[in-house]
Amino acid sequence: MDSNKTKSDITLKLSPCRLICVIKYFHANVGSLSKADVVILGVPDESRSLAKRKGTKMGPESLRRASNYYEFFERDGKRIPICPMSGTLENKKIIDIGNLPRDQLYKKISDIVSAEKIPITIGGDHSITTIILKALNDNIEGKKIALLYFDAHPDFVSSTRNYYGSVIADSSKYIDFRKSVLIGTRAAEEEELRNAAKNKLEIITPIDIIDSGINATIKRIISKCGSAKAYMSIDLDCMDPGVAPGVSVPAPGGLFPLDLMYMIKKITEKIQVIGMDVVELCPNYDLNQNTANHAARIVMEAIASLGLRKTGKK
Repeated sequence: MDSNKTKSDITLKLSPCRLICVIKYFHANVGSLSKADVVILGVPDESRSLAKRKGTKMGPESLRRASNYYEFFERDGKRIPICPMSGTLENKKIIDIGNLPRDQLYKKISDIVSAEKIPITIGGDHSITTIILKALNDNIEGKKIALLYFDAHPDFVSSTRNYYGSVIADSSKYIDFRKSVLIGTRAAEEEELRNAAKNKLEIITPIDIIDSGINATIKRIISKCGSAKAYMSIDLDCMDPGVAPGVSVPAPGGLFPLDLMYMIKKITEKIQVIGMDVVELCPNYDLNQNTANHAARIVMEAIASLGLRKTGKK
């Protein structure tokens, strides 16, 4: 779609009895899956969240609106998109297929990956990552996936299952722990730390990043992943709530947005990222759309730095 045209609401028919209306992601520029490299989809679901703060089901709409409001200038009746800080969107074909219910996510991710496209899923609560990892694992012949998990919390509770705090435990059969990293972690339960240690899952806290330096940390992550196929999951609470308050479970002492974007961009330039999600955006607690704006910019900058390799069964 021409970026100068008005982006209007679209309606996607997901089943004979279910219609979901959404706003398209601003940088979407193709209209069919066959022409796309990157597929944006939303899952407005928080059914597995136990957070006292509610509203992450509105996260997909909030991120899309931020992209449509702030990622362009208007002049002479035209919309002029802003450019990423590095990388490019010029050769990236992006489709936004809208929102879908949680129970359709596995099938849709399977279809996207089978077509050798890269899915970027917008949540919703973090539990959707388990569904995505299973779909990816099933479509790359059962090979385990390197997981880069940006989150204030390890989400490695095993005594309670099937909720947003047990994502790593619920996904363990799909994860190559030797090549995976938790990044930005700073609000862990003892049980989670024991589970991480038992599985040799590395944890990089914000203090570790300051200690080692951001570039050394990035090199460590890239070296750890090696040539493995990697999935990147970004819980927005990995950022400090002083600059990104609109999340369901804020924790002080987090990453700053530019540092997070820099890490994501440098990592995606060097490793094979086969999918990504951005979750836990909670508009009810956002301030001046700060968190939504950061989230939209993270998606744009990540796409700009993606190396477009084949993602299917190899």
